[in-house]
Amino acid sequence: MKNSKTVLIDKNPGRNSQTFGVARELGTSVDLIHEPSIGVVGNKGDSQCYIGVGAKVQTIHDALLARIGTERDKMSMRLVQPEFTIATSDGIRNGTKEMRYSLIGREVTNDSLCEHLSATGLEGIIAVVACDKPPVGTLAAVLEHNRPAIIMSDGSIRPGRDSVTGDPIDIISSYQLAGSDDEEMKRRVALEACPGFGSCGGMFTYNTMQTFIGVVGMQPLHMVSPASQDERRMTEFPDQLISRLENMIRNEIKPRDIVTNESIRNAIIVSMAVGGSTNVMLHAPEIARAAGYANFGVDVMSAEEFNHLSRDVVPVIVDARPFGQYSMVDIDAKGGVQVFVKDLMDAGLLNGDVMTCTGETLAEQVARLAPPAPDGEVIYSVKAPYKPTGGLRVLGGNLSPDFSAVLKLAGVEGGLENNRFEGKARIFDGEQSLLEMLDRNPDHFRNNDMIIVRYEGPVGGPGMPEMLDSTSRITTLCRERGIVVGLMTDGRFSGGSVGLVIGHVGPEAAVGGPIGLIAENDDIIVDLNTNEINCLQLDNSSLVEQRKAAWDIEVAANGGAHPSVGDASTRLLNRMRCSAVSAVQGAGMHPGGTLWVSEPRAATRTGFTPANSHRGGLQGQAG
Repeated sequence: MKNSKTVLIDKNPGRNSQTFGVARELGTSVDLIHEPSIGVVGNKGDSQCYIGVGAKVQTIHDALLARIGTERDKMSMRLVQPEFTIATSDGIRNGTKEMRYSLIGREVTNDSLCEHLSATGLEGIIAVVACDKPPVGTLAAVLEHNRPAIIMSDGSIRPGRDSVTGDPIDIISSYQLAGSDDEEMKRRVALEACPGFGSCGGMFTYNTMQTFIGVVGMQPLHMVSPASQDERRMTEFPDQLISRLENMIRNEIKPRDIVTNESIRNAIIVSMAVGGSTNVMLHAPEIARAAGYANFGVDVMSAEEFNHLSRDVVPVIVDARPFGQYSMVDIDAKGGVQVFVKDLMDAGLLNGDVMTCTGETLAEQVARLAPPAPDGEVIYSVKAPYKPTGGLRVLGGNLSPDFSAVLKLAGVEGGLENNRFEGKARIFDGEQSLLEMLDRNPDHFRNNDMIIVRYEGPVGGPGMPEMLDSTSRITTLCRERGIVVGLMTDGRFSGGSVGLVIGHVGPEAAVGGPIGLIAENDDIIVDLNTNEINCLQLDNSSLVEQRKAAWDIEVAANGGAHPSVGDASTRLLNRMRCSAVSAVQGAGMHPGGTLWVSEPRAATRTGFTPANSHRGGLQGQAG
């Protein structure tokens, strides 16, 4: 195997000196320093999500060391030291101003790995990923580098158990107690909710994206669901990963051979079927961009097709937290994600011909794994689903002309019984003002209020923070009082959020989007029959002009930025403020705020059309 991107150390003794030294210290032959390089990378951070990563990276590194050498049966490659990215903890910082760094962490991961992969010239990469955003940044970086790579999830944390009630609990259980006056219970649940280590265990953003990465082909399916502390991650999986990577290197199978428009479509369909996190609608465009697709709606999946599939074709087939009962460790106990991947494929919903990191097609990989049938309690079948329609919906209308707004339909607990919500706008410029009101006067909110939180988008935040603290308090308030209160924002939500919550409304308020023109007590309509969110007052063009003129005056008087935008008090926050693209493009940081794509490529259609063999009516048609 030869390097395609020649960053190899040459014969200059100055450049060779440290390379010789590294080889000696790592215990590899100095005769291999001019061979193609291979190494392990991992995600690290300040929460228990990342505690298990280091040991797994070291175990894989040690296994690589044993497999590398000059002997005939060894891999003739240069082993490099493990490298780690950094990220903040979503759980620790939700509801604080520091949460603005969460999505930015995806971009920082991409940048740091880009430096390592490109400067080192890595020709073989194994990545151990954890938490929410770093896995996506990792995948984006290896797609841009486009040399053989394989990913392994660090794994989920096992649920805790309430010592008084005996109920299984997790971080979402803790967040939903934020408004309680029972300080003893809040402390007990906080102490017991997150035992051990690993990433959040429900079908929140972490497991939505781990399932996505498995289905898109960059992670072996059987490595997605086991818990972080499952011994297989230390005993069986390392050698399997190395063997699969060796095969990819030998056969020149690269990430862009695997991550195509067709495999991304598969992963989006599975995200619908598991009632996944709304964050997938930020991460899927970013993964598509890194894979070379400049226009997600054209190259991969339009909003129209997305809604047709979610409404008419794809059901929810897991009973999973936060809208259900079970966690990823329960899914693992019933056979793992490969169970529902097979069931979806058998029903005609997934293209089984796409390539995966195992060197097999998706269909071949699933056949080899031979998963059991859905158990009907944790994992349901497409024929007899948990919910009849998919878990996600994207929305247009006069508040979302970008057609960027996203609703986790699987998590809605009330307010859309007839596919329609009508309510009054309650305006909050920034999440902190909403949290203050929820603390100070929760009775401020009435039935059928639609809370509007704005200036929290990619530019406005800056950083587009998620709002688990807010949504958890609102959910608890609604359950206790038997009312419906919605929340609409140009920011985003945790995968653990439930309720009538609509995020990613765009264009965002900070750039003059319509959400910034809503006034207190305006009439808000959410209509899933038309997949639109509208403000009735903004149908009046003269009123829109009047409000926009007043908004422009505020912006001009504040030096070109609306006074309600968040402070960009660090270089990183300022970089996000100046370079963020829209939510519909993934909300990443790009030169001049214009989406950048490395080596763009055209989408190739295979002719496969997702269909549900267990359902009559429309199939494969946009509607």
